[in-house]
Amino acid sequence: MIPRARTRQRWAFILGVTLALILGLNLGGQLFQSQAQEIAPEAVATTEAAPAVGAAPTEGLFFADVVVRGQPVFQIGGLSDLSAAERAQIINRRIASLLTQNRTPLTQRVTVQPDPTRGIATLQVNNRVLMTVTQQDSQDFNQPVETLAQQWADQLSESFDQPPLAIDVGQRLYSTVRQFQRDVIDQLPALIGAVLVVAVTWLLAASVRHLMMTGAQHWEVDHNSKVLVSRLGYGAVWVVGAIVTLGVLGLDFTTLVGTLGLTSVAIGFSLRDVLSNYFSGIVLLASRPFRLGDQIVLNDYEGTVTQIQLRATTIKTYDGRMVYIPNQEVFNSSIVNNTTATIRRSTFSVGIDFGSDINRAKQIIREAVLATTGVEPDPPPDILVRELGSSTVNIEVRIWVNSRRLSFLESTSRAVQAVKESLQQAEIDMPTEIYTVKLQTPTSNGQQAVVLPLRPSSSESSSPNSENGPSPTADP
Repeated sequence: MIPRARTRQRWAFILGVTLALILGLNLGGQLFQSQAQEIAPEAVATTEAAPAVGAAPTEGLFFADVVVRGQPVFQIGGLSDLSAAERAQIINRRIASLLTQNRTPLTQRVTVQPDPTRGIATLQVNNRVLMTVTQQDSQDFNQPVETLAQQWADQLSESFDQPPLAIDVGQRLYSTVRQFQRDVIDQLPALIGAVLVVAVTWLLAASVRHLMMTGAQHWEVDHNSKVLVSRLGYGAVWVVGAIVTLGVLGLDFTTLVGTLGLTSVAIGFSLRDVLSNYFSGIVLLASRPFRLGDQIVLNDYEGTVTQIQLRATTIKTYDGRMVYIPNQEVFNSSIVNNTTATIRRSTFSVGIDFGSDINRAKQIIREAVLATTGVEPDPPPDILVRELGSSTVNIEVRIWVNSRRLSFLESTSRAVQAVKESLQQAEIDMPTEIYTVKLQTPTSNGQQAVVLPLRPSSSESSSPNSENGPSPTADP
């Protein structure tokens, strides 16, 4: 729960910073706009009237600043029907409109167009009138109209050529934010749809990750593999959600899917061996032919499974070696799991003499193995006459013991020892193999001496009436 809360707090912080940045840029643009005397692209510059010569300024402010990019260039006075502030506001709007339409520095200078018949001069840029220099201005600044007009034109041209960096950056940011706002309004339906798709994708991805982590608790794998599997599912849902989101925003869905398909093919071809191991690991985790701690036989290796990862499976052999087998090889091989069941069968043979009572021997063997520690009474042991050997009747004993290797070997060893001791106590002979030795030695009469079959056993009798016949002798 704590990592999820931290994730939500992180996303909320990022969203808040983003909104604060957007609002800050907007307010900054408005601040630069106010510094530039209320710059507005939609402002329409009204035609400045040329008042009669000698008109006196109206009441109020006598002089006001002409501003370019927030910096005052020179001052002007009022006219008969306009105060200085109103006249400066009209001129500033015209300049702002010109600068807004020409985002790069102007290459043409401000020109002076004198009108001797009316005693005025106009300042123009690209045939656009910025302001009119009147006789009132000439009187206010004690200069001829044309001289004053040329001075103001030069000052405006210098201000247009190299704008201050801060003002230029502020206006560009403001223009960008305004354009972004207009684009957001135009794309508002698509944005709402995209936000809804992202929200649904986030819920589905979080649910899939939670379900996969919950399901992975039943997998006998390390924690890193569980996290990796959950992240793969989480990422897959986000990939699908991103494709749908881009489609809602207007991207060509077919082209996008085709591009992703080609990219996936290229990545899969270059990483086919690595991906094959990972996919094989996922299949092994899902099918679960073995678990951690199982004792298996895999190709030439036999041992205990110590680790199951998405890339490889680790086996510790019975002689203490660690073997790392790629999952692709594990997936394509035959696996013998010795510990899937808790018990398994062990088999050994014992040979008794031909003259011994077989039924009595079988009963003794049965009682001996059932009394042995580690031998399971259910299923019951099988005591079977397997074959008639050259000198013994071979009895096969099948018992069920614990499937773990150490318990399996120990229980089998105790059972074999118990059978041997029980048969000895019951005086049931367990003879060794009989060997026949032939001595090819020439005699005095040209014949060869033959040694009869010899069975070295301390229990056999040398009497002529013995059950095994007389002892073998050699003719000298």
